Amino acid sequence: MRTSHLVVGSLLVLGTLAIACKETTMADRPCPPEGTKLTYDNFGKGFLDANCQRCHGVPSDDRKGAPSGYDFSSAADARRFRERIFTRAAADNTTMPPGPDDPAEPEREKLAEWLSCGAP
Repeated sequence: MRTSHLVVGSLLVLGTLAIACKETTMADRPCPPEGTKLTYDNFGKGFLDANCQRCHGVPSDDRKGAPSGYDFSSAADARRFRERIFTRAAADNTTMPPGPDDPAEPEREKLAEWLSCGAP
């Protein structure tokens, strides 16, 4: 009996962790019905420059581990990688950027809205 309780308990813990680790996607946070006033020029570029470009906008020899080819230095790049950016840095997804100077929650919420609306 004790072994079965241990197994059941372990499964409950793993299930809880799996639910807690679910990343929020753009499907979870669609563009508001009224659209967005956020654009690349008035929001996206500043957010990406401040939080992403030190790794995702530099030559391959100084990317601090950022995968080659994931560059966000233009509006077109942001649009191409918007789902990846969303699942790593928007809304309650906080795996990027790494470090103590993470964007504040309101900024991540704006990022979620901007990306969900197509990163205009």
